[in-house]
Amino acid sequence: MNAEAAPRLGAWQQAGRLAAAAAVGVPFWLSTGVVLSREQATGPGSWWAVGDPLVALGCLAVLPLRRRFPLAVAMTVAIASAASALAAGVALLALGSLATRRRPVEIGVVVLAYVASSQIALGIYPVESPTGPLWLRLALPTLIAGIAVAVGVAVGARRAEMRSLRERAESAEREQLARAAQARALERNRIAREMHDVLAHRISLVAMQAGVLDHRADLTAEQHRTLVRGIADSSHQALEELRDVLGVLRADPDRPEPPQPSFDHIPELVTDARASGMAVTLGTTVTGSPSDTVGRTCYRIVQEGLTNAAKHAPGAAVDITVEGRPGGELRIVVRNAPATAGATRPPSSGFGLLGLAERMALAGGELDHHPTPDDGYVLTACLPWP
Repeated sequence: MNAEAAPRLGAWQQAGRLAAAAAVGVPFWLSTGVVLSREQATGPGSWWAVGDPLVALGCLAVLPLRRRFPLAVAMTVAIASAASALAAGVALLALGSLATRRRPVEIGVVVLAYVASSQIALGIYPVESPTGPLWLRLALPTLIAGIAVAVGVAVGARRAEMRSLRERAESAEREQLARAAQARALERNRIAREMHDVLAHRISLVAMQAGVLDHRADLTAEQHRTLVRGIADSSHQALEELRDVLGVLRADPDRPEPPQPSFDHIPELVTDARASGMAVTLGTTVTGSPSDTVGRTCYRIVQEGLTNAAKHAPGAAVDITVEGRPGGELRIVVRNAPATAGATRPPSSGFGLLGLAERMALAGGELDHHPTPDDGYVLTACLPWP
């Protein structure tokens, strides 16, 4: 439903309720006229023909204000109904509307006013007073008021239930949107981290080798071929790893992921770096085999250290030390010497160490990195090893 149709529908509903209230009072008014015609030789009288409808019309005019002033409107109409049989339907509608608030004190006061008004009405019209005990004369208006109250309470309960369901649905929708936004953010971060881990290292080696070719004019033919072959191999491996990552992202959830790097792949990582022209030394004093999570994090730390050394200190020697034992911690230190003078440095994204810090936080470890006094750089990571 659009915004223009909603007010029109509300206006039609309001008009329908007013018409129904007026229609309910018509039988009371006509029956009163019939009784007056039988008992009065002059007919029902001018009050029945003019005054009664005018009072009912006034009650009908204030009825739309029942949403803003429910108690005042219900009390006014209930009292006015003593002078107008035609206003009986309006009084019942106002009482039912008040009952939707489900406040016993307010409902009780208006019901008493309505029942009392029904007794006062017997003195306004010159008709024969009913015989019988007082409780019997009060039973019929009390029963009618009780029906109106029961309907109003049921409508109020239904409205409260619908409002509660609507609020719960809106809350669930907001939570769903928040979870979806969080899931998208986490997925973007995961994709960005994986893409960085896969591509940054290989592209850094390619950039370093290309820089050597550009600045070294004294290379022999064999050295030239080695560098070109290294660029081709690194580019090919980067494409292969990128294809694996994209395959995981595009594949269905039932497809197994490709093997993840582990602690045992660190020597291969160092070998690839040496083949690209980096002067890398690796020293390990590790007792036992770490878990897959710890080993994969260790691999990524060494990879990021080599990537940063290739980016920011091309041509510098890199020393990697890995030590640890089960029940203690796994300590990784990647230290590089100052960059070679005149070497070209590829652009840096600035997110490598940030993503590495996130990995360390998830693993419960500590990460530290800072320049050394000799203008080098050192990256230190400590991983818990249960």
